[in-house]
Amino acid sequence: MVFLDRCFFAATKGPFSAFGLGAVRTATKRAGGTVANHGGSAGRRLGVKKFSGARSAPLEVEPAVNETPDEYVIPGNIIVRQRGSVFHPSQNVAMGKDHTIYALVPGYVRFYKEKYMRGERKFVGVVLNRGEKLPRDEAELGRSRYFGLVNVNKPYISSPTA
Repeated sequence: MVFLDRCFFAATKGPFSAFGLGAVRTATKRAGGTVANHGGSAGRRLGVKKFSGARSAPLEVEPAVNETPDEYVIPGNIIVRQRGSVFHPSQNVAMGKDHTIYALVPGYVRFYKEKYMRGERKFVGVVLNRGEKLPRDEAELGRSRYFGLVNVNKPYISSPTA
């Protein structure tokens, strides 16, 4: 009788017993929620593409070793890709319909700020010669012009063939 009581007691306490609650399984991992929009699309690669080597120190001081030189651009080179007009076009650059700023003439990139209403506005331009600064004082220096013409008076030198 004792043996039967022990078997019956063990059967009611087992995990699959008809009378008890049985084993309760718990999750080994927490429930992860769903992600809205599932990651979307790839990045648009916005930002400044051509940099200016503008110096904060006067020109008499020797340039630093890690200072970036002026970046040379040719017509059509993208200088800044942006959403909205963070940078505004200055001399020798234009703005595309998606606010991309690109060069119109070959030269060197220059960035500068000007006061606008109560704040500042950032401008991007291209200068024709390496040492020039923007904004250009046209009253003192005259207009900066680029015609894109070839000098036809220069004598043509053919390469020697051996």
